[in-house]
Amino acid sequence: MPAPRLYVTDAIVLSRFDYGEADRIMTLFTPEYGKLKAIAKGVRRPTSRLGGALEPLAELRVALARGRTFDVVTQVEVGRAWLRLRDSLESAATAWYLAELADRSIEERHEAEGLYALLRRSYELLDEGMDPGRVARWYEMHLADELGVRPEVDRCVECDRMLEADERFRWVPPLGGVLCYRCPGPPEERTGLSLDGLKLLKAYQRMDVEALAGLRLPAEVEREVEQAMRDFLRISLEREARSLGFLDEVRHAGPIDDPKARASRKPG
Repeated sequence: MPAPRLYVTDAIVLSRFDYGEADRIMTLFTPEYGKLKAIAKGVRRPTSRLGGALEPLAELRVALARGRTFDVVTQVEVGRAWLRLRDSLESAATAWYLAELADRSIEERHEAEGLYALLRRSYELLDEGMDPGRVARWYEMHLADELGVRPEVDRCVECDRMLEADERFRWVPPLGGVLCYRCPGPPEERTGLSLDGLKLLKAYQRMDVEALAGLRLPAEVEREVEQAMRDFLRISLEREARSLGFLDEVRHAGPIDDPKARASRKPG
């Protein structure tokens, strides 16, 4: 039986670009159909009925008509706007980073309810004010789980020996996780991993996200695990996310109303 020409779905905008004089092409992430390309005709005109609602960083209810190249957006309503998320530049930049990871992780026209729920929950957490770095690590770890590349943090990825708390560890993304000190592994791809870093990786795998929000950890441990997960996803997805540059710039810049921070960003 052929698929109906008209259909309605929940959707989150992953990316978009202008097309022609007034149109816009969107990459939409949906639970039932996975990732799909759609065109919003005339959306950039001031009189468009779609323009105000067809925005990123929101969950939408979208009506579409199947087309030859792109499906056509015919109607859209905002379900959840996540307005507080947009008030924080770091939270918004993190949301774009998570969207890019989702875009690179799913194929077009494949059901992706688990991945969709993961991205939606991450946006909810950012909107609720949870630390963006914690949300990103939680998302990264569970994205790897959804993709079937869950990092090994309990046993050595080479000898399968259970890791002991009093030994040294190394993080080796090409091998899929933690390497014990007895196994050499590829020297160019291994980095040291502290016991606290290993414990935090385990926490991101096992703890409820609400419990993660309350953890008190040294900044150096947070940075260590951040780099470990970035390296792991870069290997798993075969490239680094382009949005990381902007995210890091936002995080390392001072508040925009801080004169010293503004001065430090001036060229020369």
